Amino acid sequence: MHGTIFTLLKRYVQTQYDHSAWIRLVEAAGISGLDFDHKHVYPDEHMYALVGHAAAMTGIPAAELQEKFGEYLVPDLLYMYQKLMDPSWRTLEMLEHTEQVMHKRVREEHEDNAPPVLDVRRVGPDEVVVEYVSKRRMGALAVGIVRGLAVYFDEADRIEVTPTTREDGEHVHIRVRRRA
Repeated sequence: MHGTIFTLLKRYVQTQYDHSAWIRLVEAAGISGLDFDHKHVYPDEHMYALVGHAAAMTGIPAAELQEKFGEYLVPDLLYMYQKLMDPSWRTLEMLEHTEQVMHKRVREEHEDNAPPVLDVRRVGPDEVVVEYVSKRRMGALAVGIVRGLAVYFDEADRIEVTPTTREDGEHVHIRVRRRA
């Protein structure tokens, strides 16, 4: 997994809890002493360990933590890729273009980068279907990012996000609809 995600996870834990919570978390996960760098790729197992121990420490289910973290990621992700975005895009358009624009760039930057594959289909003027496919089984993170996009574009009250398969699966179907 890309180091940027770990760097943002560290910031998320520190802002939601405190710096000592991050220290305790990396110690519990058995990866203390490792300083994540945004230029490197790290084993997925590090993320699984961090999320699993965070769930144990907080009593919040791992899927819920992933979703909250996904929401938190959005402003930073959009800032990083703002040059690739069309200013007219809103939530649905961002979803439609993520795979061919942002994920394509991430894969080009480093051969080990492997963001999930997103197959996004426009099924109506105000609706898209996102098929998340990843052996990482972090669909809840994807759902959180979708919700975070709606918040970012000030559409949270009009965007309905419905995962129609289990969020902890390798293949997650997410229906996203803009209400009038």
